[in-house]
Amino acid sequence: MSAPRKRWWRFATSATAASVAVLVLGAPAPAGAAPATVDGMPVDDYVARYDHPMGSQIARVEGDHSTAETQAAAAGDTAAAATVEGIDVSGHQGNVDWANYWGQGKRFAYVKATEGTYYTNPYFAQQYNGSYNIGMIRGAYHFATPDTASGAAQANYFVDHGGGWSADGKTLPGALDMEYNPYGPTCYGLSKSGMTAWIKDFSDTYHARTGRYPVIYTSTSWWNQCVDGAFAATNPLWIARYASTVGTLPYNWGFHTFWQYSSSPIDQNTFNGAYDRLQVLATSKG
Repeated sequence: MSAPRKRWWRFATSATAASVAVLVLGAPAPAGAAPATVDGMPVDDYVARYDHPMGSQIARVEGDHSTAETQAAAAGDTAAAATVEGIDVSGHQGNVDWANYWGQGKRFAYVKATEGTYYTNPYFAQQYNGSYNIGMIRGAYHFATPDTASGAAQANYFVDHGGGWSADGKTLPGALDMEYNPYGPTCYGLSKSGMTAWIKDFSDTYHARTGRYPVIYTSTSWWNQCVDGAFAATNPLWIARYASTVGTLPYNWGFHTFWQYSSSPIDQNTFNGAYDRLQVLATSKG
């Protein structure tokens, strides 16, 4: 399984660079189309080989135990429960029909921008700008591979390829996706203290670049195996648990900000608060 990591694919064209420059500023831009090929491969073959969606490894290791009943319980009555429904997408979703998801009541979206320092989502412009243009509050996420490059290097790569932030009220702080290694050892060969240092390196670098600390996405099981540091004072928590309740949270977090409660038929999430609080998260530095 290590072969794909030997080639550090990088998708970059002058058109994409211009699009990302606009995206980093948080301004709306034309939806944009993905290229037909990336490094000589059909674009969807490239995505299938190198794109690991948020939660893909959690579902692989822990399973997705959500059902129609647990999804309904998790979503609840958004007016009564003071929550907001959203989704997250990656290159695997291709060009997303955002009007369809808006019609389903989804009001925020996270879009995969990057992985490691070797992959960028070729559908990023369509997904990131499309969600914005339909009216959603949106953000970008980065799938971490702590054994390929430092936290700082990956944070900079993320910001440089669409993961920035602006106080426009429609752009959420970037999210750091920390989950099981798709290629090898669960904790990427790092000790708990080493993983803690890696995450802090990423988080501090992202903060220095954007003025925001990233949201941290993870599962309680993975975090308890691989990390021994506390980030609750700075980083909002995005918990992955495919069941009817959030369950026990990772060390030192007293509450969650986002909850990914199912990966079927698409990654489904809820924001733990009313819509005006989601707007605050998209606006306030911290």
